[in-house]
Amino acid sequence: MTARTTAAINVVDLFAGCGGFSQGFHSYAPESGNISPFRTVAAVEFDKAAAATYAANFGEEFGGACEVFADDIKGWDPAPHKGKVDVILGGPPCQGFSGLGEENPFDPRNKLWREYVRVVAAIEPKIFVIENVDRFFSSSEYRALLASNKNGLLRRYNLTVQSVLNAADFGVPQARKRAIVIATHKDLPALTAPCPTHAKEPTNGPTLFDTSGRLPWVTVEGIFANSPAVPTTNSLPSREVKVLGQVVPGVYQTSELHIGRNPTPLSLARYAAIPPGGNRKDLRGKTTVIDGKAVPLSTESWDRHNTGTGDVMGRLRINAPSVTIRTEFFKPEKGRYLHPFLNRPITHYEAALIQGFPEDYKWCGTKLQIARQIGNAVPIGLAAQLAKQIHRHLETNNAL
Repeated sequence: MTARTTAAINVVDLFAGCGGFSQGFHSYAPESGNISPFRTVAAVEFDKAAAATYAANFGEEFGGACEVFADDIKGWDPAPHKGKVDVILGGPPCQGFSGLGEENPFDPRNKLWREYVRVVAAIEPKIFVIENVDRFFSSSEYRALLASNKNGLLRRYNLTVQSVLNAADFGVPQARKRAIVIATHKDLPALTAPCPTHAKEPTNGPTLFDTSGRLPWVTVEGIFANSPAVPTTNSLPSREVKVLGQVVPGVYQTSELHIGRNPTPLSLARYAAIPPGGNRKDLRGKTTVIDGKAVPLSTESWDRHNTGTGDVMGRLRINAPSVTIRTEFFKPEKGRYLHPFLNRPITHYEAALIQGFPEDYKWCGTKLQIARQIGNAVPIGLAAQLAKQIHRHLETNNAL
């Protein structure tokens, strides 16, 4: 591990997506100052729209310090960064592990963490962080990662944190559980997981610290209190920009993403029939009149489904964090994505705010592409807490 005499903490972001991890690290500032010590110098992202969003916020062509490689990670050469990077971040694709998918053990995306390991071994940072769905810890690929730590490319590292962290426990208005692996180079002492700052049920009342010094979970109430009731449009502005050598829709700011849908009369009737905190079960036995005919609000499959999640066609609860924001949050038939009290789904704008993106964050891509970017991102508040823990560790051990 090569020591460097600089106050900046250089970061490489792999499988960077739209930049949630980097934004969280950049938003963290030590108590002694108001500027983040973290500087992203390189990022790798295969999806062209997500890479364009990342570049618009951190890339060199937009005034940032980051080189963005918008292609397959297998083609990226990390050698120029050896000895110049302190921290590597990354969330290898999780579709092969997610309980929402087929959980195919042979999904080729499952093995992309090996490319992450290749980059770590080539650059040899002081610390690296892997983020994934919580099921990652029960996968064969995770067991292979542990084997690499014993005898393979990661043998110079100690996997000091192997935890499932809930974003709501760190002040994010979203209950999103993520597997977090943090490793420190063997030249450094072990790093512990960050301590939760918030709790579901504080013992001393709704607005006071509990006995562990934690605040109550942050709810979505503040987001919807400040969000316009009616979406400003059903489509993004017609705008294009050249980023990373390609022309893409954009650039849009988060504040421009308050875009709605064109629901059918049946959908509107379903929304209106679901009370605060309710879901598809509230539609049973109810009808609406469309074109002079009585139409059931529920479906046979919904009526047969009495076990498992009840979040389908559910309203977000105003006095709780949101459910996990996924890539199709704009479809209430996919989960608890109805507005807490208005008869519409949540918008891209509201989903981005729940994830913690600032109003002036820049976005590139179509509506569907931006939705995927929002749903796949690491919550900003969780990433910021990881940044705080890493910065304090490096500072305490004179590794800056």
